[in-house]
Amino acid sequence: MPRLLVSVLLSLFLATSAMAGEIAMSVTATKYGFKTLVKRLDMAIAKHKMFAVTRASASIGATGRGIKIRGNMVIGVYRNDFAVRMLAASIPAGIEAPIRYYIIENADGTASLAYRKPSVVFAPYKGGAKLTTLAAELDRIFAAIARDAVK
Repeated sequence: MPRLLVSVLLSLFLATSAMAGEIAMSVTATKYGFKTLVKRLDMAIAKHKMFAVTRASASIGATGRGIKIRGNMVIGVYRNDFAVRMLAASIPAGIEAPIRYYIIENADGTASLAYRKPSVVFAPYKGGAKLTTLAAELDRIFAAIARDAVK
């Protein structure tokens, strides 16, 4: 039953993600397996001088309980100089940092990479030109990280 629930939820997530205009999420299917895509994302994060500051995985937790589900991992990425600038523009926007990538293992053994653009993440906050400029800068960095991870 847990596998079925995870499969249904993952399918709904991917189907919903296809409507990127509605939820503003980029989802890219890759030829890489889950563990390989995690490593590639880690390398791309470092290449672009950012840091993986958080990491969470339901699949790793489930394995520790003797339950097998498809791989998934959320990796929060940020850097302190961006945090300082973000908070100078908007204290409430601090809840959004770090900005997350989501790696999902597909049924065929490949993995997909998903993330929301920083400009979308920060859009609800009143931070003026400073927050808009920061978000645009992060958009470029996050797109480059994703591009390098999946190529």
